[in-house]
Amino acid sequence: MQTLIWKTLSPAQQADVLTRPALGDEASIGNLVKEIIGAVRARGDEALRELAQRFERAPREQLRVSEAETDAACARLGDDIKDAINAAISNINAFHAAQVQQIVRVETQPGVVCELRTQPISRVGLYVPGGSAPLPSTVMMLAIPARLAGCREVVLCTPSPASDEILFAARACGVKQVFAIGGAQAIAAMAYGTESIPKVDKIFGPGNAYVTEAKGQVSRDWRGAAIDMPAGPSEVLVIADDSANPAFVASDLLSQAEHGPDSQVVLVTTSPRLADAISGELKAQLARLSRRDIAAKALGASLVILCDDLDEACAISNTYAPEHLIVQTEAPRDLLGKLENAGSIFLGQWTPESVGDYASGTNHTLPTYGYARTCSSLGLADYQRRYTVQELSAEGIKGLGPIVERIAEAEGLDAHKNAVTLRLKALQKGQS
Repeated sequence: MQTLIWKTLSPAQQADVLTRPALGDEASIGNLVKEIIGAVRARGDEALRELAQRFERAPREQLRVSEAETDAACARLGDDIKDAINAAISNINAFHAAQVQQIVRVETQPGVVCELRTQPISRVGLYVPGGSAPLPSTVMMLAIPARLAGCREVVLCTPSPASDEILFAARACGVKQVFAIGGAQAIAAMAYGTESIPKVDKIFGPGNAYVTEAKGQVSRDWRGAAIDMPAGPSEVLVIADDSANPAFVASDLLSQAEHGPDSQVVLVTTSPRLADAISGELKAQLARLSRRDIAAKALGASLVILCDDLDEACAISNTYAPEHLIVQTEAPRDLLGKLENAGSIFLGQWTPESVGDYASGTNHTLPTYGYARTCSSLGLADYQRRYTVQELSAEGIKGLGPIVERIAEAEGLDAHKNAVTLRLKALQKGQS
C-alpha cells in the first residue's frame, strides 16, 4: 500500500488521491452489454441459453430451478451452515421490520387533511452473484426486505450452477422463483421479461462490471426497470488512531481486498507507528488467505494516508465517501457527528465489517464509488413507493381556497384558479 502524508499534498493532489480509478474499458463493456440486452429482448429464452453457453460455467437448458433441485441442495448442506443462515435471517428480519413506516396524517389547517402512505413495489428482481464467491448473504439482504415490504412477485437470478447455500437461503427467505442464469443477460431478462422469466419493476443486487452496466442501461429505458442504486467495486476506509489493534485493522482491510482486484482499500491514521505495524500484519495475514492473489492486487492500488488529527481524518473520509467506514479509535462514537458520507459505519475494535456483511442485521447492499454522498444503504423503503393523499372539507376549501386562487393567478393558470373558484361560489350559493 502506498503511504502518503496528507499535509504535504496540494489541494489538487489531495483530490487526485481520493479519485477512484476508471472502471475498465467502459466503451467496450457498454457495447457488449447493449448487444446482450438486444438479443434477450428479441429472442427471449433462446438468447438466454445461447448466452449461457457463451459466458457461464454450467449452462442449463431449463432456466428455472425446480423444487426438487432445491430439496436436494438443502439436503446436502450441514446443520451448521443452515443454523448460521437462519440466525442471520432472524437478525436481518428484526432490523428491517423496525423500518415499517406508519401512515403520516397531518391536518395542516382546519379542514385540510394530508397523508403520506406507502405501498410495495409489485414485482422485484434480485440478482445474486455466483462464480468464485457465491453469496447467500446477498439473498438474505435482498429477499428479506422484499418480503417485509409485501412485494407481490419476487424473482431471483443467479449464475449457474446455483450454489446449495444460495438455494437454501432463497427458500428460507420465501423466494419461490429462482432462475439459474447470470450476467448482463439475467438483468435484461428481468427488465424486459422472457418466456420463462417474468418482467419486474425494479432490480436489486450487486454484480461485476457487465451486470452493473446492464443495470444502468435498463434503468435508462422507460421500457426496462428501475434499479436499487449505482455501484462500483467494493471499498472500505478505516480511520484508526494509536489505540487501534494492528491485527484487527489489517484483517478489516484484507476482508475488502479479497472481494476483487479492483476493490478499494484506504487506511487513514494519525499514527505512523500504527501504519508500520499494520503493514507487517498485512503481509503475515495475506500469506494465509486462499484468495491472496486477488487481495494482493487490490492492496497494490490502495492507500495509507497519514494525517495530523481525527478531525482531518473525518474530513478525508467525508470527501472520499466510502461504502464501508470502520472507526477504530479510542472513542469511536464521538466521531459520529463529524462523519457525513458513508454507506455503513462500523464503530470500535469489536465491530469488523464482516458482521454487517452477514448477520448483524443491517443491509450490506451499499452505495460505492462515491455515491454514498447522495445515496443510502438499502432498506425497506427501497421496496416501496410513497404517495400522498389529501382531503378537504367545506371548511377546508373555504380557508385554503383564496390562498390557492391568488397563487394560481400569479402563475397565470386560470383553470387552476377556476377549479377552486367554482367550489367557493357553490358554497356561497348554498349558504344564501
